[in-house]
Amino acid sequence: MIKKFILIIPILLNGILLSQHKFLNIPKLSDEDLKSEKSEKYPDAPAEVLYRSIHFLIDYNGFLTKNVVDRVKIYNKNNASEYLDQKITLYDDGKGLYETLSNLKANTYNFENGKKVTTKVERNEKYNSTEDKNYKVTKFAFSGVKDGSVVECSYSVYTPFMGSTPRVLIEDKIPVRYVEFVLDTPKPFGYTINYKGDVSPQHRLVEEANMYGSPYFTYRFGYDDIPAFKDEKYVQNNDNYKTGVKAEINSVMNNGVLKSLAISWKDIRKRLYDHDDFGGQLSKDHLVKGLLPAAINDLPSNLEKARQVLRYVQQNYTWNKEDNVVTDKGIRNLISTKVGNSAEINLLLTMLLRSVGVKAEPVVLSTIKRGVLLAYNPSVNQLNYVLSSFEDNGQLYLLDGTLKQSEINLISPKALNYHGIIMTKDEAKQINILYPDVSQNTYAVDAKMNPDGTFEGRFIDRDNKLFALVANEKYLEDKEKFSKTYRDAYKFPYSNITHQLQENGDFETSFDFSADTFADVIGNKIVFNPLLFLYTQNHDFNQTEPRRAPLEFYSAFDRVKKVTITLPENYVFENVPKSKKFRTEDSALQYSYLVTQEGNKLTIETTVKVDDPVFPKEYYPAFTQIFDNITKQEAQVVTAVKN
Repeated sequence: MIKKFILIIPILLNGILLSQHKFLNIPKLSDEDLKSEKSEKYPDAPAEVLYRSIHFLIDYNGFLTKNVVDRVKIYNKNNASEYLDQKITLYDDGKGLYETLSNLKANTYNFENGKKVTTKVERNEKYNSTEDKNYKVTKFAFSGVKDGSVVECSYSVYTPFMGSTPRVLIEDKIPVRYVEFVLDTPKPFGYTINYKGDVSPQHRLVEEANMYGSPYFTYRFGYDDIPAFKDEKYVQNNDNYKTGVKAEINSVMNNGVLKSLAISWKDIRKRLYDHDDFGGQLSKDHLVKGLLPAAINDLPSNLEKARQVLRYVQQNYTWNKEDNVVTDKGIRNLISTKVGNSAEINLLLTMLLRSVGVKAEPVVLSTIKRGVLLAYNPSVNQLNYVLSSFEDNGQLYLLDGTLKQSEINLISPKALNYHGIIMTKDEAKQINILYPDVSQNTYAVDAKMNPDGTFEGRFIDRDNKLFALVANEKYLEDKEKFSKTYRDAYKFPYSNITHQLQENGDFETSFDFSADTFADVIGNKIVFNPLLFLYTQNHDFNQTEPRRAPLEFYSAFDRVKKVTITLPENYVFENVPKSKKFRTEDSALQYSYLVTQEGNKLTIETTVKVDDPVFPKEYYPAFTQIFDNITKQEAQVVTAVKN
């Protein structure tokens, strides 16, 4: 049972807030900024945003222009690479509506021989690519960049999609000297400003004014001197916890009549079911008749039927690595080609479940990378993934056919994003989407000590359930990169390393090792930590700044280390540690250190138990305290002495 979850509450900025501050006023780049070698207030920063302006301008025809100016000072280019390579993404709905890019300028400024030198990114240095049928990307890299350069780009995106603006992040990984959000909208269009985060603007202007020759509403927020946002560990998407501003249309005045456009998830449900590529596909149940083996109908329970239908989809259809809330080429094409996007795979799964009498419904959601689904702010634009679901004996079950390794309730990790919306023909119902089971990670070492203090043996790293799914995904995505994580973690000699998905669904990495760095030989005594290379002097719960985000794990988990050491003949153990246990008051976090000795064989087994996938940030000190104690407990050593 999930006991802990995070709520995100919007702050609506209403009323008139006057400011004498000048918005949309691009400052001249000063010689002082060009010549500076480090940030005055943040001397360790690799770069600093000098000026950033995001201006959304809507015309009376309902088209939106996004004007961007971004100026960044580079202090250490090796640590600021993400600000040197840029990409601008444009959306095309495939039905005649699309975004266009114009006025793209990109320059690098350097201070050389007492003057400013400008290096332009030329037209032939800008590259266009198509990521999928809906997204086109313009990419470029700034030229002539060195430590001390200032890079600046400006551009406009013209779009017919004026229902909402992209979320503008006010905080960045580097310090921000000034950033502004500006929305200018014709008076007939009413917008809600959704404001989330801890940083308040120093400059605000919300008013009705005559602009661009017509009555407009303007919403302007400016921010000075924002420290770098430090990403926190054990957070799935740190952008969720940065201050951000987004505008959503809520009404239109037409011929003196106010039409409310505020929508609920029930309205989104109707839009999806009216959409040819969602509801239109689900209605084509004739396409799936006769696809499944007839024996599935004879299974005794819905759970057994669902398990076999999921297996059928996994064995016969392949996900094309594209995510969407609607189909691309449709269910008929999926059945024919055996390849489709996430919506096609899981809508087909839903249809097949229905065909054997399981009352299945689609679940729509936002993946972790897209950001937490804002349940208070219904929008199709938030959605980019579909699951299948059904209820049985009062229990809700989720299924995901995109991954060959998934099981009932064991869905793609990227979909574990707090909550989603079940979309039936009659209602929209919010549900929690967090992994309900406990996953286990086990490190096992079976080692033999030699008389000279060297060790040899075998190491096995085994994951099960959701952890196995995550590990297998990473392995299949980049096998060399996955293997490199072990080379980076274990610096001693090892051989025969293998990575393999087991028949029972566990994922296992194993290798043989032989090393002379685990023990100190002092006279006739050999001193070593009985956890060998599984002992670490530090832990990751060492954040000194106040915690901003909850602790987010993919799953509640047990993490086990089990090390068995066998001494040579005529050697005995001395100073063997004692077993010990400790836990938090509510037992949400538990630890045990179990010692077992049989003659010249010693086994140390440690277990960390974490009982939920998400903990409020207030739990962070408890994690720090427990892991401080774990580190001390596991620092104990033993002595081997020759008789």
